[in-house]
Amino acid sequence: MAEPQTKAILVVEDEESMREMLSVALRKWGYRTVFAKNLKEAIAAVERGRIDLILSDIKLPDGSGVDVLSRIKSLPEQPPVVFMTAFGNTESAVQAMNMGAFYYITKPFKLEELQSLLEKAAKSFSRKKTTTPQEASEEKRIEKEKPSPSGLSSMFGTSKPMRELKELIERVSNTKTNILITGESGTGKELVARAIHYSGLLKDKAFVAVNCGAIPENLIESELFGHKRGSFTGAVSDKEGLFQVASDGTIFLDEVGELPMTMQVKLLRVLQDRTLRPVGGTEDTKINVRVISATNRNLEEAIVKGKFREDLYYRLNVINIKTPPLRDRNEDIPTLVEHFIQKYSVSHGKQVTRISPIALEALMQYPFPGNVRELENVMERAVALEGSSEIMLESLPIPVQKSDLKLESEKNKTLVSNDFLKPWEAAEIALSRGSIDLEKMVAELEKEYILKALEKAGGVKKKAAQLLGLTFRSMRYRITKYGIHDTEGEVEE
Repeated sequence: MAEPQTKAILVVEDEESMREMLSVALRKWGYRTVFAKNLKEAIAAVERGRIDLILSDIKLPDGSGVDVLSRIKSLPEQPPVVFMTAFGNTESAVQAMNMGAFYYITKPFKLEELQSLLEKAAKSFSRKKTTTPQEASEEKRIEKEKPSPSGLSSMFGTSKPMRELKELIERVSNTKTNILITGESGTGKELVARAIHYSGLLKDKAFVAVNCGAIPENLIESELFGHKRGSFTGAVSDKEGLFQVASDGTIFLDEVGELPMTMQVKLLRVLQDRTLRPVGGTEDTKINVRVISATNRNLEEAIVKGKFREDLYYRLNVINIKTPPLRDRNEDIPTLVEHFIQKYSVSHGKQVTRISPIALEALMQYPFPGNVRELENVMERAVALEGSSEIMLESLPIPVQKSDLKLESEKNKTLVSNDFLKPWEAAEIALSRGSIDLEKMVAELEKEYILKALEKAGGVKKKAAQLLGLTFRSMRYRITKYGIHDTEGEVEE
């Protein structure tokens, strides 16, 4: 029987504003939406009819979203459940995954991330309904992620650091050697890991990304290595670990420096022996997987402080790749800006097509301590706020605007030192970049002009007054006002 084109998604969320936002997005993505404000309404919706997918908050007014998961276990066809949870409160979501939830997403989230996650969950449900039990048993719990055919195509920039980085990625992509990616936060370490995977021999195999710092310490062993039924409270069935899910492919251990010491010992054994033992298991399982890890911490310093094992460091760091900070390749900013304008114009339904020269100059001068991630956030904000087809300086955050003001202040000093700068030009430049202190600006310009006129007149005040179109009395008043009457070489006539 042909599968219905429109999938029904049950959204369980008690906040009205969140329901409204999700309603618009889900209908735009082609889902038929059913909403529930609490656990009671959610269970009633499940019992009423066909639901292909469930998106539920973990915390509900009359219970937990996990209870929805328990209810659907009695259904002949169990729709996948994706949970929403607040940042810093992911433990219950991870426990729900151990009970059979598809995955979870942390609030606040980007809509495109949610869309991708729901698509994967929906595909997993479609496969369950069309595959035989034998075929289903051979499928992986987490679907492989497949971006563009060439991972390098997603890396923007032609600066020297980026060219060198791409060349190194091409050289290592066909090896199975362990790789450690280091660099500041926001420099694209996961992007590099994906480029390595999708540019090499393993591109048709699984790529599994794990944020080691986001999984609670008491659950991370189970997540990585799996567990046996009954090995702990909530382990209602056997579960593959992420190392097994990534079998024959690549596992990416992001923020590997956050692993607790007890887990570092177990990871070292897996890397040395290429075997793992699930929590509660009695037999070792052989694994064949490439390990790429990443960190923004100085692991050598952590070793000295006793917070990271030296032997594990050398196992992970067979090949080291360092991602350059954005400030070292700011000539790539225009290309990145263009990419983000296109990306967020589509996702926000805007008609923004370009950026003004003044706004781009401000971005070029800003140091971006948060690197490319910060630039992306700045551009998403700018596209969302902009009311025209061109991003103006005013749509950028204040710190970015100030970076341009500082630059222009230096330019103005240079301009004023040259012959006669027109006052309205300096004022127009400053005003276009924010508010100005008009009286202060006029006074500074007037003083600079008087000094320049005195210089050109050889210190003769009367001649300097003529150059400025002032009376001699008016000239003397201004010289006194600005405290420049003692200038060396000045003479009355």
